[in-house]
Amino acid sequence: MKLHKALADAGHGSRRELEEWILAGRISVNGEPAHVGQRIGPADAIRVNGRLVHLKLAADRLPRVLLYHKPEGEIVSRDDPEKRPTVFEKLPQIRGGRWITIGRLDFNSCGLLLITSSGELANRLMHPRYELEREYAVRVLGVVSDEALVQLKEGIELGDGPARFNQIEQSGGEGANHWYHVTLSEGRNREVRRMFEAVGVTVSRLMRVRYGPVRLPPQLKRGQFRELSEVEIKALMTALNPAQIPDNSTS
Repeated sequence: MKLHKALADAGHGSRRELEEWILAGRISVNGEPAHVGQRIGPADAIRVNGRLVHLKLAADRLPRVLLYHKPEGEIVSRDDPEKRPTVFEKLPQIRGGRWITIGRLDFNSCGLLLITSSGELANRLMHPRYELEREYAVRVLGVVSDEALVQLKEGIELGDGPARFNQIEQSGGEGANHWYHVTLSEGRNREVRRMFEAVGVTVSRLMRVRYGPVRLPPQLKRGQFRELSEVEIKALMTALNPAQIPDNSTS
């Protein structure tokens, strides 16, 4: 197996990040600096930043996947100069790797956050070319006009390029607050909020309820996580396009 792929599968980072570490000389194999594209076997001694890491190279090893119900007021980052609460504080310990989030939710957003032990799985599930659909429940101040609804579906121009919702449906509300359910096939920074702001509407609450085929379980309370069983992980991987599943072969 390729070195950077094995490390990504073990949760040490994304493929791109690990390739950068290899180029920077932070990874060694059997005491020698590693090179990009290097292949490894079970007998090789791998060190990351001087620390020996143990990799399981079994072809049938499944990644671990957590469903986390993120509340508002937590960041999806390990390092924060402001020392705000982070989602990683509530996760179980993981041996020989680290948890990697599949996408992000900003500080003021809540809902479904998928977290995995596999950097490769995370990378594929987030890659724009696979267009995994995200679904959000959005509460806004006021009512979105019919003209704005058309704009949001046909596409509007943001600072980092055009954006559009696959679907946008009204889902109730009263007084000044109205709810909409929206879906889109990418996950740019604060994209949903920025799209509504572009048509003059303020989002007062944003909750992700689905990521690809995975829905937020109604019984999972805020701040709680649930780990998928092997059966559920296999079902998840079967439901996805095979191209999105980490290949644990030697390629």
